[in-house]
Amino acid sequence: MIDLYYWTTPNGHKVSIFLEETGLDYTIHPVNIGKGEQFDPAFLKIAPNNRIPAIVDQHPVDGGAPIPLFESGAILLYLADKTGKLIPQDLRGRNAALQWLFWQMGGLGPMAGQNHHFSQYAPEKLPYAIERYVKETARLYAVMDKRLGEAAYLAGDEYSIADIAAYPWVVPYERQGQDLANFPNLKRWFDAIAARPAVQRAYAKAEAINPPKPMDEAEKKILFGQDADTVRKH
Repeated sequence: MIDLYYWTTPNGHKVSIFLEETGLDYTIHPVNIGKGEQFDPAFLKIAPNNRIPAIVDQHPVDGGAPIPLFESGAILLYLADKTGKLIPQDLRGRNAALQWLFWQMGGLGPMAGQNHHFSQYAPEKLPYAIERYVKETARLYAVMDKRLGEAAYLAGDEYSIADIAAYPWVVPYERQGQDLANFPNLKRWFDAIAARPAVQRAYAKAEAINPPKPMDEAEKKILFGQDADTVRKH
């Protein structure tokens, strides 16, 4: 049994997609980050960075005590190793998957996240910041498009945790100022993943938990007003 501490963000979707793809038994524990539930002391014991997703594996393969984990990339790698699924088992394939997983964690996610913030949520529209992150998002899309012109998936011939990590960050491409028609290989990949039943199940659960709605000012204050004192007081 996997306890999944989750909210309906791209990083949250990564883990729910993996769990749906592999059929692992799991329970979702919603953590409404717009209401500040990420600061609950019980959650912070699992995820000291006060971010979702996090998991607790109640039955780790070593037979020992439950294992808590935070950080979506670490969770995907842990679950892939636990199941032996969605990561190539050969040396070269495994490392191809890992490099694209880390590429997403260090590049696509942070840059697209800043794109979202400055283009959608910032109280003041700063043209330089918006242009900076829209262009960088386009550059990263082009990197994916080039790679996907060489292989079916980011790690090669096999669908893997690298694809699962990247896909949710491409879903809001219109909000990122991107047109998938400009990236035909990426569009082929995107459409193929969107059609996977496990992906559709994961997104259906997300919509049931948190139906799409505009973020209100109270939520923005909680999400975008954090600093060092936020950590210290919790």
